[in-house]
Amino acid sequence: MASRREVRCRCGRWMSAQPGVSSIQCSTCHTVTQLSSSLVDIARGANRVLQGIQQLRRQHKQQQQQPQQQIMAQPPPPPKLLEPLPSPFGKKRAVICGLDYKGKSYSLEGCISDAKSMRTFLVKQMGFPIDSILMLTEDEASPQRIPTKKNIRKAMRWLVEGNRARDSLVFHYSGHGSQQKDYNGDEVDGQDEALAPLDHETEGKIIDDEINKTLVRPLVHGAKLHAVIDACNSGTVLDLPSVCRMERNGFYEWERQTSGRTYKGTNGGTAICLSACDDHEASGYTPVFTGKNAGAMTYSFIKAVKTAGPAPTYGHLLNLMCSAIREAQSRLARDENYTSPEETAEPLLTSSEEFDIYATKFVL
Repeated sequence: MASRREVRCRCGRWMSAQPGVSSIQCSTCHTVTQLSSSLVDIARGANRVLQGIQQLRRQHKQQQQQPQQQIMAQPPPPPKLLEPLPSPFGKKRAVICGLDYKGKSYSLEGCISDAKSMRTFLVKQMGFPIDSILMLTEDEASPQRIPTKKNIRKAMRWLVEGNRARDSLVFHYSGHGSQQKDYNGDEVDGQDEALAPLDHETEGKIIDDEINKTLVRPLVHGAKLHAVIDACNSGTVLDLPSVCRMERNGFYEWERQTSGRTYKGTNGGTAICLSACDDHEASGYTPVFTGKNAGAMTYSFIKAVKTAGPAPTYGHLLNLMCSAIREAQSRLARDENYTSPEETAEPLLTSSEEFDIYATKFVL
């Protein structure tokens, strides 16, 4: 049985209160004193508050876990089978093709290595963003980046898409090149030059008329394209109208290439091609440069730009490249197991317009 409680009034008088009453009035000063709850009631109330807090915490935790459980329950997205092509918009971008034709009777050695060397050169030496370079080689994992005829065509279109003033575009190809009969009468020698994609036996080659239409004609004023072609019969593979004929003493003169029936120039921009050899010649490759097979054109071009100093002229680069190839061929000729060709192929420069090669600076 609960005991009575002793309560002191503010007047000093002690009063005795029955259990359960909430107030008591002093008989002396008539002041009413409010009585607090019992300790048991306080404890019960505190316990109820604590239980409420714990319930809220449990509910909050469940709400947090529910989205995570839903995310975990969702199946992972399917893997991307095709990599997206780099963005076509940017001041510097390049397409690089390297074809060794692995497993074929006409397989080559060093062309994929040439492509990788060119990519490293453009990124480290010329400041090209790595994601602005589209590589097409047999070593690529993505089906979009295997150098088939369809993919090379698509890559060439991507290279010039949306080109603008001050854009610097590069097209590099290391692989087989050839000639075939000209059927539209726009070649002085009656032969079209062509590149051989990986599937050329079934899909055909890419002839210079198409290359010119795709890469050269869309170039707008202020945009510049440099093509470096390391292939046989590649002299005028871009069908550019002006050919620079350089002698060993460095003297040169321009020669008109087209018959004049079809316009082969740009839409105001500039296109310059450095090819491994003339249209009727075979390109060279040599292990002298690196100790392994490498395209003489690709290697001599990269080396010339690196060693020529800041802002070399096109004439300076051509002379350095030709000298390096002559020296390499001379060393190979001393090898009794090496059969030297009757004529050493040397780089050929063609352009959409004539210019002074010893006054014009080479800039990528």
